[in-house]
This record gives sequence, structure tokens and C-alpha cells, in this order.
Amino acid sequence: MPHMIFAGPAGTGKTSTALIIAKNAIKKQNYYANVLELNASDTVRMDYVRGVIKSFVNQNLILNDNTLKFVILDEADNIPTQVQQALRRIIEKGSSNVKFILLCNYINKIIDPIVSRCAVFRFTNLTKNKIIERLKFIVKKEKLQIPQAHETKLFDTLFFISGGDLRKAINTLQMSVSLELIEKLDSNEILMISGFLEDKTLEKLMDAIKAKDMDEVKKIFDTIENLDSRNFIRQILEQTVDLNIQSNDYVSLLSFIGDVDYRISQGADEKMQLIALIGQLIRYISS
Repeated sequence: MPHMIFAGPAGTGKTSTALIIAKNAIKKQNYYANVLELNASDTVRMDYVRGVIKSFVNQNLILNDNTLKFVILDEADNIPTQVQQALRRIIEKGSSNVKFILLCNYINKIIDPIVSRCAVFRFTNLTKNKIIERLKFIVKKEKLQIPQAHETKLFDTLFFISGGDLRKAINTLQMSVSLELIEKLDSNEILMISGFLEDKTLEKLMDAIKAKDMDEVKKIFDTIENLDSRNFIRQILEQTVDLNIQSNDYVSLLSFIGDVDYRISQGADEKMQLIALIGQLIRYISS
């Protein structure tokens, strides 16, 4: 069995797959002694890598133990380059029956010497059918009562919020149940607590954008609360399909969105940046 890298977006089953592999390869009673699970937050320090991971890997050499062992590193792309170099040497020189499974969102952040020593498996966002199938399974197991007439709308909303991330879909379902939104079947409330615009507000905003009415856009923004900038950008991008924007202008718009996202991440005023984005979008709409 080779060392492995599982790369792909969050909520696509990387950690679950790694744990299944480890559990199938190791007897149940020996599992916790032979599997080391770590998050990148644990491994950013060089002394931790040299101490905990190296000790675990070298146990096999000292005890002449041929039992298969696993080191599962979650969020490995957040480990600094210098620490990855130390990790690479441990992977190289460690016992042959200790297998590393690195989990990451962005494989380009893993150094080449580690990538070249691993079998790489790429995970993609789950399809709508897969996510809804799993949500229905959970609803049935938990005996949640959802009127059939509203079921499709609810699952469509949960899938939209998830963006193909099953973990997020399940968490949103759980949060909706906790707040009794499932019983009310209030999809707009579910959107709002997840940081999205409710349908009615989004419709009003798009009408103002199409009319190129920035005063109305600002009025609408004054009524919005608990908005997540990335969720908002996602909703607006989905709506641009219906707008008359030239291809080269659309490319410029995407570049501007990248700038807005960066400025927000650096602490710029979120609402001002998003209004600026709408202004740029209006500018690109052909008459």
C-alpha cells in the first residue's frame, strides 16, 4: 500500500475515506494504538513533527513491529513549507509499514517531494442527487416529519447552501431542525441564517441592478443583515447568466470579484466592497 494524498474541496469524503481505509486494514482492538490522527494546527510546529510523529513512526523500527500503522494528516496544505520538508524526511526514512495519508484542499500547497512519494486521489464536489439522497436517508433515520409538498424545495435549498459540500448540507439540516425551521418549512429563514439573501430580497436587488438604479441598491443593502460576502457573491454570479454582459467584460468582472474578496479578507468594509461590486456589475451590463 502506498502513501496517499486525498485532495479536493471540503465535505467531499476525504477524512471518512481515510478512516475507512485505516479501520479496514487494522483490527478493531488495535485501532487507536496504530492510527495517529492529526490536524494541521497540531503539526505547524517543527518540534511537534520531530517529537510526536517521528516517535510514532519509529516505534516499528525499535520494537521490530510489522503491524500496519497509519498517520492521517488533515488540512495538510496548511503545514508550512519548512515543516513539510521535515515531514518528507520522516516519510522517506520511516518504517515501511507506516503509511501516511495526507488530506488537503489545495494540492499545489504540498511540496513536490511529498507529492512524488504518494498516490494522489482527487475528490470533487458531490452531485445534487448524491447529497439529497444522503439528506433523505438522515431525515428518515431521524424520523423528521416533512410534508411531501415542501420536500423538494427544502432539499433544493439545502443543496444550494452546501455548494456540493455534504458536511455543510448536514450541518445546515441539523441547525434548521434545532431552530424548528423544518417544521415551519421556511426556506428563506434557512437561507438567511446561512448568510445568504432570501429569495424576495435577491429578486428586488436584481431588479435594481437591471434598472441600473444604485440608489435602490443602497436602500436594499441598508435592510440586509448577517450577510456572508462569499455567499452573496455566489448568489449574484448565478444571477448574471440572465444579464447581457459581453465575454471580455465578464472576465473583467471576475477579476474585480477576486479583488473585492481579497480586500474583504484584509479587513475592508464588507458592505462598501459589495456595493462597489454591484456598481461594477451595472457598468458591464449592455444597454
